[in-house]
Amino acid sequence: MSVPYHDASRAGSPAGGAPFCGYCRAADDDQRSGRDCELESWLAHLYTCRGLSTYSIAGQTGLDRQRVARVLRKAGVPLRPRGAGRLRPVRRRGDPPDLPRLMRELYEGARLDSRQIAALVNMPERTVRDRLHRYGITARTRGGWNREDRTTVPAEVLQLLYRELGMSAAEVGQRLGMSADKVLRSAHALGLPVRSGGAVPLPGPEEIELVSALYADPLIDAVLTAYDIPRVPPGGSIAERFPDPVPLTTPLVKDLYWACGVGLNHIELLTGQAARTIREFMRRAGIPLRHPGGRCPFLRRWRDRQASLPEVTPE
Repeated sequence: MSVPYHDASRAGSPAGGAPFCGYCRAADDDQRSGRDCELESWLAHLYTCRGLSTYSIAGQTGLDRQRVARVLRKAGVPLRPRGAGRLRPVRRRGDPPDLPRLMRELYEGARLDSRQIAALVNMPERTVRDRLHRYGITARTRGGWNREDRTTVPAEVLQLLYRELGMSAAEVGQRLGMSADKVLRSAHALGLPVRSGGAVPLPGPEEIELVSALYADPLIDAVLTAYDIPRVPPGGSIAERFPDPVPLTTPLVKDLYWACGVGLNHIELLTGQAARTIREFMRRAGIPLRHPGGRCPFLRRWRDRQASLPEVTPE
């Protein structure tokens, strides 16, 4: 015997506007009195009037969810699409009109990260990242792969300390509170001639403008032409020279590193990708590294070519 589970003629409506089913009052009374309820009508009551999902009914009654669904179908209850019956969270009606400007000022102007912005605007961090992407704000790289927030040395400081006073990169770094590698990296990016020192003096030029030397190398020039990579002159940080870095591919990195003999820092100057990013890419792509130590083949080739050029004496 099946009790009608949906009878709009019964008085009243539960919260939410759905009419009482024909079993509402009797089922509630039966539950309180402890009498055994007819299964189909009771499940129909929970599903239709209470608005519970089959998962919730299974959890409350201890029945298997598939059995709950079969009983409801047998009772003639139309099942809702999956997820249609649960309560939805309150959604934002829309972003404030000045939110794009605020996001840009906080992220690009104040250099705050997504977690700090989330605390300021009272928004989940994941939503902040979604809004940054939606508003066309390019995300910064993080950690050792960071290109935008790198410490750089101003050109006039390098010109004074390194070029005019003749200080070494280590001495400049000690005075500025950074490593010698960062000093040299800034000098290369700005296009300043860098002294090519070493433990053993070698014949040939004493200075190198690295970016210009890379572009002038025939092997490197052929690879850049084959992969249609633009030549970006020196004159700024890596993020300024390459707002959109060149995408790394296995053939490109393998040709630059092994065929042309350049180092990771050289590939950084040519593509705009951080050296640590290039190293990690090579590890994932299975590209082996050369044995550490000594000059890379490109620098040896450059010194030999420069040493073979005839000296020009001023008249």
